[in-house]
Amino acid sequence: MKIGAFEISEIITSEFGLDGGAMFGVVPKTLWSRQVGVDDQNRIDMVTRTLLLESADRKILVDTGNGDKWAEKYKSIYRIDWSRFSLVDGLAKKGISPSDITDVICTHLHFDHVGGNTRMENDKLVPVFPSATYWVQAANWELANSPTEKDQASYLSENWGVLAENGMVKILENEREFLDGIRFEIVNGHTTGQQLPIVSDGTTTLMYGGDLFPMKPHIPVPWVMAYDIEPMTTIAEKKRVLPKMVEEDWILFFEHDPNTAACKVVKTDKGYFGGDAVELDEGTR
Repeated sequence: MKIGAFEISEIITSEFGLDGGAMFGVVPKTLWSRQVGVDDQNRIDMVTRTLLLESADRKILVDTGNGDKWAEKYKSIYRIDWSRFSLVDGLAKKGISPSDITDVICTHLHFDHVGGNTRMENDKLVPVFPSATYWVQAANWELANSPTEKDQASYLSENWGVLAENGMVKILENEREFLDGIRFEIVNGHTTGQQLPIVSDGTTTLMYGGDLFPMKPHIPVPWVMAYDIEPMTTIAEKKRVLPKMVEEDWILFFEHDPNTAACKVVKTDKGYFGGDAVELDEGTR
């Protein structure tokens, strides 16, 4: 798919699982379990999915997934599996090497979004994308580096510390315009300073759902994660953007849905829901 100057495609970077109750908050399991696969430890089937944007002079990744630095204990807890998918392999299938990436947009610095920023090489942390600038909002940068008790397990400095040391991190002070054709929707319900890229050429618009809309079942307004630090803010943010998605026929891209990469949004008398799936490209799975 092409939007403006950008060729757009998806790359699944890992499969993993998080607790279904945490992913769906106050929504009863009798409802959410009808829509997602769940194992005997109550973990639901999920993926990490990166958006790749290619123009004549830029190769941009939006988020980098879980990465591969995990100790066996945590790999087991989160059921992280790279046997079918990885970010570097996904790029290689497109003829792209890590050094070709010019920019990494970090929606926020939770481990399942930026774990692929760095890797271990000879027992030392190094950047996965040595030529890239990594972009993050100041509010999220500040929280990530001074997390609360609720946040500290999700923010792991191993995923960005070496980048900052090498001068590769660019802090945005609430800027919403990134490049011609790419702007940010900044939201604060899931975590402070999450930036969600919106790619548009005036005719076709795609929004990266991040953790505002991590999966297709999260489109309905009340379906909010227990992970969110301000769930009522999340609800207000969804109510702000969903009408525009329907009115302007946006494509919504899902970072964590194992079955649907992107879809349109529809409104019925019962609220907002996921509509027809949209195929971004072929051969990414």
